[in-house]
Amino acid sequence: MNVNLDIFKAYDVRGLYPGEINNEVARLIGRGLAAYLQTPRIGVSRDMRVSSPALASALMDGAREQGTDVIDYGMMGTDMLYFAVVRDDLGGGAQITASHNPQQYNGVKMVRAGALPLSGDAGIGDIRDMIVQDRLPPPAARHGSISTRTVVSEYVEKVISFVDPSVVKPFSVVLDAGNGMAGLVAPALFDRLPCKVTQLCFDIDGTFPNHEANPLIEENRRDITAEVIRQKADLGIAWDGDADRCFFIDGSGEFISGDFVTALLAEAFLLKHPGSTIVYDLRASRAVKDVVARHGGRALMNRVGHAFVKRRMREVNAIFGGEVTGHYYFRDFYYADNGLIPALLILELMSRKNQSLRDLLQPFRERYFISGEINTKLASMQEVPKRLAAVEARYTDATIAKMDGVSVDYPDWRFNVRPSNTEPLLRLNLEAASPAMMEKRRDEVLALIRG
Repeated sequence: MNVNLDIFKAYDVRGLYPGEINNEVARLIGRGLAAYLQTPRIGVSRDMRVSSPALASALMDGAREQGTDVIDYGMMGTDMLYFAVVRDDLGGGAQITASHNPQQYNGVKMVRAGALPLSGDAGIGDIRDMIVQDRLPPPAARHGSISTRTVVSEYVEKVISFVDPSVVKPFSVVLDAGNGMAGLVAPALFDRLPCKVTQLCFDIDGTFPNHEANPLIEENRRDITAEVIRQKADLGIAWDGDADRCFFIDGSGEFISGDFVTALLAEAFLLKHPGSTIVYDLRASRAVKDVVARHGGRALMNRVGHAFVKRRMREVNAIFGGEVTGHYYFRDFYYADNGLIPALLILELMSRKNQSLRDLLQPFRERYFISGEINTKLASMQEVPKRLAAVEARYTDATIAKMDGVSVDYPDWRFNVRPSNTEPLLRLNLEAASPAMMEKRRDEVLALIRG
């Protein structure tokens, strides 16, 4: 079968349905996953997309063809699959989801035992090659079995164990599930807290009738921002489609960057577990490193990407890891990302410090001025070395690191330029000690990489 190679990404499989990803492709991925993992049992679950039931069924059929038994967990969030794979001691699992992408997309996120992710370097590339080179092992003489299970109540208990619910104050909170998988478990979690909750887009609906489930895009935050301001709520919390990422809006309606959320979550852990190690991605504001130092922890900068963050966290036994894109990872959740634990930790931190979210953020907003991620489209990936070399040549008097792209560090400003893992883009993240300096240096670096 002619399969589009572009669907095999650095961290998942993703493409348009049914043109790039369809039932036959899903069946082949199921066969490839079973052949790669070589395990007696895997778990499969799916998000709310209209195409997800058929794709999940086809992937399970493919795995069973190879003799692998399958547990069908039905519809749930990606981080719930991680929980299921560990709880039920499975050799791996697959979640049918396209995460935050529009409704015409779908895909697969895959893990091995212990909820360790498959990536382009480890697993996804092998499965791709087996499929496109027609090297899948022949079907097994005995097909695997299929059974069903659920994990919702146990998952809720696991997530709530990260906080002391009795500490949490009766905040006014607006929640936006984006018609995605947060609608499945957020109600059960918030029932355990004294908060006054307003729910937006909690009907699970893969046609996304209200807005796309991608809170990083401003227009998708309009509803929650307006409601937070209208109600004078303490904060807003929004999730992406498969609910493995969450995003925060303060009481004034201002969106909070993932850098600052990472810094607050690091503080939340260090208050409870002094001296712990925190891993953060190299795009992040210096706020993260400074907060960790102030609270006596160890901050380790890391390469971007969940496979790299999870691996490093295991190596150094980090209690928490954060990426600016809203992925937050927890040692006590199998070093995996979770979209509900951060919501509870922020509420607990606000309660313990007796401060609003805006108050907690004020010191960051007065000191760290960040550009956010700015993309520059290239004609092809072949241009990347030349553009990065130009950056390096221009800033020879800086501290330069090449962990991922080029990081340039001065005492009062810094930036990272790195290529995208999936498309011909250069991504710039820049920070400076004042708004004027941030804008000046941002424009200077953009002119250089676009020149």
